[in-house]
Parts: sequence; C-alpha cells; structure tokens
Amino acid sequence: MSDLKGKVWFITGASRGFGLTLTRLLLATGQRVAATSRNKKNIEDQIGADHPWLLPLTVDLTDENAVRNAIAKTLQHFGTIDVVVNNAGYMLLGSLEEVSASEFSRSMNLNVFAFLNVVRNIMPHFRRQQHGHIFNYASSAGYGGDACAGSYNAVKAAIIGFSEALAKEVKPFNVKVTIVSPGLFRTSFLADGSFIVAEGKIDAYPTKQLVDAMNQFNGKQPGNPEKLAAVILDIAEMQQPPLHLVMGRDSFSRAITYYQTQLSELEKGKHRSFSTDFE
Repeated sequence: MSDLKGKVWFITGASRGFGLTLTRLLLATGQRVAATSRNKKNIEDQIGADHPWLLPLTVDLTDENAVRNAIAKTLQHFGTIDVVVNNAGYMLLGSLEEVSASEFSRSMNLNVFAFLNVVRNIMPHFRRQQHGHIFNYASSAGYGGDACAGSYNAVKAAIIGFSEALAKEVKPFNVKVTIVSPGLFRTSFLADGSFIVAEGKIDAYPTKQLVDAMNQFNGKQPGNPEKLAAVILDIAEMQQPPLHLVMGRDSFSRAITYYQTQLSELEKGKHRSFSTDFE
C-alpha cells in the first residue's frame, strides 16, 4: 500500500461498521479524518477524543445546513478535503405494502438525500481545487429486488444511478466517483440497529422469515471489512479509479446474475421494442 499521508478524508457514519473500520485504518496510516456521526461521542468512545489527526463531528446528515457547517468546520480545521466517503445508512425491511410512507421517506432521507447533501456541499470546494474523490456506498442490494426488502433495494439502486450521472458531471473538474457495492461483510450492521422492520406487519408476507435469517447470519458474513478498507485506500491512490467497486464474491455473483438476466430479457423482448418505431 502506498503512502497517502497528507490527504484529508470526510467520512459519514464513522462510529461503526465500514465507516469506523476505514477511519481506524486511515488514522493508523497518518492521514487526517473528519468523522461524522449522529453523536460524535460515539466516535470518541471508539477512537479517543484527543487523536491529533481526527476531527469528530456531530452531524444530522438529513439537514443540509448541518452538512454545510460540518464541511466548513473540516476545511477550517484541516485546510482542505481530498476524499469524501458517503457511508451512513440503514436497511428497512418489510414488504412494500407493510412499509408506510413515513418509513419509506425516512429511509430515503438518510440513504439517498443525505448523500446528495454531502455531494452538493463538497463540490464547490472540489471544483475550486480541481481534484477530489467521492466514494458512495451502495450495496449488492442495488442489483435487483428482494421480497420484503424493496425499500432497501430502491435506495441502493438510486445511489448507483445518481453516482453514474455524477461521475460524468464532475469529470471535467478532475473529480473521481467510485460506487462501493459490498455484499455481506462481518460488521455490526446486522447487530446494532442498522436494520429496522416496518411497523405495519402483515402476516401474509414472509418478512419475519427474512428478519430471522438476517439475525441468524449475523457474525457469519463472509466479507472482511478490514480488507475492504484496504481496497478503498488503494482505489483512492489511482489516477483512473473504477466507477464500480463490487466487493465480495456474493456481491459479484449477484451483479453478474442480474446483468445476465437483464440482457436475456432484453433479447427476448427485442421484437416488441422495435415494433413501436415508425416504419
């Protein structure tokens, strides 16, 4: 791994999971990190309040003014920001009939709109300095739908879609975008409230079976989060980093199956697609 000292990273959701693992690795390599959480004490408890290269920040990512202020504090404290990692989020389980409008809206606010709040407010700085790198965490769940997890599929597919557009928009400013789509990694995601279940339960749907399966899988996920953090470091060094970073054998298999299925379906329906054109 090459030396990345001197870079400043802005990481959301840094008090646990992927965000915490990456923050620890960055600090261990001598880099500077602005780490956000809903309560910065959660970060300080994990890493220490007096680390010289750490700026812990309490930020409500769904509040654009709070995001703008956090970025301003980081720039004032460190002088610049080089890399942004949009990682914060949670999974909402339940059939689309069970998930209420307010539950779906809250999920969209943190899992999608919060990412956009960060993007909108970091881009003026990145444009001025003519470089930067944005890592947006999606998920293997962004490739296809799952019964009783449709709201999570929706937010992760949205991240993939807008990040693809973002990469084209910011390329003239020498700003890079990488979409990180992990499969199942052995973080605290399944254990500490990072997934919730819709309140309006309907027995006709197998939501409970899915929740039980998730709980049973906790601690047995095949992915190593420390290895993923090391890959993020390597990608951040590249002059031409990949747009898509599909991480884990399970995620890779899901993405390949999804695209192969889509291509097959398109070929089957090609005659109908073509039939609607003017002759």
